[in-house]
Amino acid sequence: MGTTRADVVSAALRILDERGLDGLTMRAVADRLGVRHNTVRWHAASKGRLLELASDELLAHCADEPLPEAWDERIRTLSHRLRDALLSRRDGARMITIACGPDPHSLRYAEAVVSTLVEAGFGGRTASWAHWTIFYLTLGITQEQQVARDSPAIITAAQVPADRYPALGATLAHVGPADFDQRFEFGLDLILDSLRARLSARPATD
Repeated sequence: MGTTRADVVSAALRILDERGLDGLTMRAVADRLGVRHNTVRWHAASKGRLLELASDELLAHCADEPLPEAWDERIRTLSHRLRDALLSRRDGARMITIACGPDPHSLRYAEAVVSTLVEAGFGGRTASWAHWTIFYLTLGITQEQQVARDSPAIITAAQVPADRYPALGATLAHVGPADFDQRFEFGLDLILDSLRARLSARPATD
């Protein structure tokens, strides 16, 4: 039996975990599978396409049922699943930031979010832009978290002198490597609170 696209994607994800995104190459996938370079190119014509396929596989189960009935809890669940999927692989958020194409799992996830918002009463523009706002929040904070695993960036009081940055200095204790989950939840709450307020204020038309 020959090498399949699923074999190529599976090998790519294993290499991603072992070597990180910079170590994920077409040659590394071919070597892992014990095949010629051209065999990998048959399924993924370029490294960019390989990363798109691997990114799509990360989202394979993010939109699976069951999901909550209430629109806001459904969005929360979908967002947490996305974040969990990105965290499940080394450099997962960075990979999707670089390469996320219109592939089946990615489209299914986006459809689940946007359709939930449209069915709740939001207009198309708000539904689409809210989806991307949450998606970018998730990508950004998760990528920061994954980078911090390898090289924690801790801001010290000496770097933020109180005489020059009094507000930052006073709040420095609230930003640290252990705060990623709380910061994600805070950002998601802000977005959902804003959407609830918009929905209750008037029927959505945009």
